[in-house]
Amino acid sequence: QVHVRESGGGPVQAGDSLKLSCIVSGRTFSNYYMGWFRQAPGKEREFVARIGRTGDSTSYADSVKGRFTISRDNAKNAVYLQMNSLVPEDTALYYCAVRLNPGLFSTPAVYDYWGQGTQVTVSS
Repeated sequence: QVHVRESGGGPVQAGDSLKLSCIVSGRTFSNYYMGWFRQAPGKEREFVARIGRTGDSTSYADSVKGRFTISRDNAKNAVYLQMNSLVPEDTALYYCAVRLNPGLFSTPAVYDYWGQGTQVTVSS
């Protein structure tokens, strides 16, 4: 069984930075493809960023490109999301997700395990 736990969310002001963490337990973390998603009230869950198994390959949603950075530490079973220059539109529940197989990475349905989410609230 794979367990996923996010942390690091909170209330911040526009322009601030925040770093989310995700710890994954269970099977071999270095075999997992990892992603971050977010969901705002009344909206569908949307892709934010993803990272390959070794950390050498990353992708971002256009809305966060240049502001957010995804990284991972396989020795710590952890993946991170550094968020800079936050804007109110970034307000959402942020989810960390595990994908066991390569391929499409921006679709929530292809991810196998999810955390409970951590809330990020950005005020103007």
